[in-house]
Amino acid sequence: MVLVFISLTMFGNYYVYDSAAPIFDLLKDQLSFSDQDLGLLYSVYSVAAILVLLFGGYIIDRFGTKISILAFGAICLVAAFVTALSPELTIMLIGRFILGLGAEPLIVAVTTALAKWFKGKELSFAFGINLMIARLGSVSADWSPAWARSFYTNWQDPLWLATAIAGTCVAGGMLYWVLEQRAEKRYSLGRESETEKLDLKNLYRFSKSYWYVVALCVVFYSTVFPFRAFAIKYFIEAHGTSREVGGLLNSFLPFAAMIATPLFGYMVDRIGKRSLFMMFGSILLLPLFLMATYLPPGAPVALSLPFFGEAAVPLTLLAVMLTLGIAFSLIPAIMWPSVAYIVEENRLGSAYSLMTLCQQVGMAAIPWLIGVTNDAFDAGPANPDGYAAGMWIFTGLASLGLLFSFLLWRTERGPTSHGLETITTTSSG
Repeated sequence: MVLVFISLTMFGNYYVYDSAAPIFDLLKDQLSFSDQDLGLLYSVYSVAAILVLLFGGYIIDRFGTKISILAFGAICLVAAFVTALSPELTIMLIGRFILGLGAEPLIVAVTTALAKWFKGKELSFAFGINLMIARLGSVSADWSPAWARSFYTNWQDPLWLATAIAGTCVAGGMLYWVLEQRAEKRYSLGRESETEKLDLKNLYRFSKSYWYVVALCVVFYSTVFPFRAFAIKYFIEAHGTSREVGGLLNSFLPFAAMIATPLFGYMVDRIGKRSLFMMFGSILLLPLFLMATYLPPGAPVALSLPFFGEAAVPLTLLAVMLTLGIAFSLIPAIMWPSVAYIVEENRLGSAYSLMTLCQQVGMAAIPWLIGVTNDAFDAGPANPDGYAAGMWIFTGLASLGLLFSFLLWRTERGPTSHGLETITTTSSG
């Protein structure tokens, strides 16, 4: 039950984050938002995440997981409410900023709680289930134009729906509080480990391999997540899909990650070749945005899915998004665990904190840049070619990802290797 209640908070968290993307075209048509305005809805979230990463760990250490999960869950609910409250861009940006202040430390608090309740192999299973339920929140948001079709006659009703679903952040937090209170009276729970923080004094001691992984992380997430933010609007305006089909195509990324990420993680643990597989994922990513831009959409493929219904999905776009889903599953499944092979255990906290901080810097800049670019080239249903410049930016970022993954692979084949290519579960390491 602990795992279910904690995961409820993450479901609501992920849903609210992704709830803006399906209404981008409505915000543009009904409120005259520019694409730059739309990009800012995601950029301000990451700006807030950067700020809170500097002190969120202290709050969790000071007040404990049950208070932190409930408090940060409540912040997510308030953020969803504020975002839906007004047609004014400033108010929406404040709401998304508040969401960044609550959502990112909520993830850290949930991770800390899982480590407190589950041990050994149970911990890996618990993390997997938690992430699966969280990503169901993203899939549900992408599919909401189908299962909540009546809400999408205006921009505001889908955001009120997101606010209602954000209630799971608070409900899950309250239920977890009750369970932990009871457990503390009956059992001796695992001691909450202190949340590891960024140690700026030792940054120069990280190896080249670590910095290549960080660089890959930045360009990868700065490519995929901003593309996801604009994807539904792009599919509607550039390829003439319905909102439902656009959401379905966008959902292939989190849906693929739910299934494939643990499988890819298991695979590389068995056979090694981590930097090689990261380079392979980067190669997969490279042509996709230009394929979506310049190839014809292709013949419609009939799909029938539970909770969604029937849809006719253009073949080319289906192939592009499925391949992007594979890359979205493969690279993170290898990239994050690889840091533990490269960095000493007593410095992992600083290593992961810095990596996350750099990731959020990229995710703060690129959505705004894509929005500015779309506006500069007058991208829209009357000028679908205007989206090409933004897609070239994504392709440029993907090219940098391939460069950094190649440099990592070359380094890991040399005398300063950390074993990314060779260490397996059957080797001695």
